[in-house]
Amino acid sequence: MESKQTTYYKTPIGTAKIEGDEYGIQSITVLDEKIETSAIIPEALQKCVTQLEEYFNGTRTEFNLKLNPQGTDFQKRVWNELLNMPFGKTRNYLEQSKKLGDAKAIRAVASANGKNPIWIVIPCHRIIGSDGSLTGYAGGLWRKKWLLAHESPSPQQSLF
Repeated sequence: MESKQTTYYKTPIGTAKIEGDEYGIQSITVLDEKIETSAIIPEALQKCVTQLEEYFNGTRTEFNLKLNPQGTDFQKRVWNELLNMPFGKTRNYLEQSKKLGDAKAIRAVASANGKNPIWIVIPCHRIIGSDGSLTGYAGGLWRKKWLLAHESPSPQQSLF
């Protein structure tokens, strides 16, 4: 059994730290520190780096990766529902709660979104406030704004 492996990949919004093993990607976070892209990318993480590169180049709108996020059963349900969010679309926290079958779970859903360990691939950045505002993003609102603009069908117009 392999142990968890780590690689770094430079993106337009910071250095992505990717962790995983043969069972799948466990986390993708974007760091503020400038770290060079890893010279050698572990085999278990190569597909992830390639797909992120395609995403940032604008040639990929869906990810096809083996994911293995670590969290509670409820968090995993929330994250799985996020995987159904179409590229270039947004949903608010209440809509996401209703998709999970409980409109009253809005705070728990928002909390689970905030603990999403696999940024970008599990698209928590596509969840916005009920009034259309950009609310909460662990990576900073500027990154959320960048990602939504990157996914916008009309890049010449700013959504925010």
